[in-house]
Amino acid sequence: MPAYHSSFLEPQQLVGNTAILPFKTQFRGPAPQQIGGDTDIIDEALYYFKANVFFRTYEIKSEADRLLIYITLYVTECLKRLQRCPTKQQAMNEMYSLAISRFDIPGDPGFPLNSVYAKPANSTEAELLRAYLTQLRQECGNRVCERVFATEDGKPSKWWLCFAKKKFMDKSLSGPGQ
Repeated sequence: MPAYHSSFLEPQQLVGNTAILPFKTQFRGPAPQQIGGDTDIIDEALYYFKANVFFRTYEIKSEADRLLIYITLYVTECLKRLQRCPTKQQAMNEMYSLAISRFDIPGDPGFPLNSVYAKPANSTEAELLRAYLTQLRQECGNRVCERVFATEDGKPSKWWLCFAKKKFMDKSLSGPGQ
């Protein structure tokens, strides 16, 4: 069975070879606002997460797939942090601190997928990508929290947290041992 790919095939903007796609968000940043109630790239990544996380290889068919890969890896990092959070409020604080913490972007030596991502052309593009990914991480963390804590008793869902140990493409956004 093949992996699921993004349906956003025509991005309006690229940085390196990563798509800059609009999404619904309440956080400030450079992301284009999505108008309407349609599915955005974060919804799509969360919908396909449980199926895609089992794949060790992933064929990139569009620039949006690179963003889908990044979000999938980030959701795994979120789930690792959520394992230690007994309440939704503590989880939201943890997701915010994870989102704004320092992270590597394509082209940085610590970025795990430099082989499939192109380096931004200049420092302006690099700053745009970092700001976009920060905004994406904030919104994604928020939505993951909402799904994980959508239980009747307010405790985290074991059906989401069981995916924290999975490594999509045998990669992780955090360094070894974290």
